[in-house]
Amino acid sequence: MSTVIDIAKAVTAKLIAAEEGTFSKDFTPVFKVLPSFEPSELVELKVTIVPRNTEINEVTRSISQYDMQVDIGIQQKLPSGCDEELEVEALVLLADEIAEYLRANPLAEAAWITSSNELPYVPEHLAERRVFTSVLTLTYRTMR
Repeated sequence: MSTVIDIAKAVTAKLIAAEEGTFSKDFTPVFKVLPSFEPSELVELKVTIVPRNTEINEVTRSISQYDMQVDIGIQQKLPSGCDEELEVEALVLLADEIAEYLRANPLAEAAWITSSNELPYVPEHLAERRVFTSVLTLTYRTMR
């Protein structure tokens, strides 16, 4: 039985298994139930997979549809003196690459349904702390 935590761990494993050169930036994805980083830890690019929620709907009396959401946080403190526009564009591209990779490379545990990125980055983090933060939300479905 897949739970939202199992799906988040499967997404982490799928990203770890990606061939070198698949993404425009190198990163090591990490599964966490409670992501929290100090600004000094964000000098290095962080890609964190976190379980989000589960929605259950009845399909028949004996079968239910489970839609499980997983968030992928992409964070990095921008280096001083860098071209902020170029760095932000490169990190937004990485979020798009991750979304496309996971759409095109299905999990064994559940079917991909949607990917969404409501804000390509959080403007407040960028303006106040020079930290790029993007949250990609993926929805996967199982029936049982």
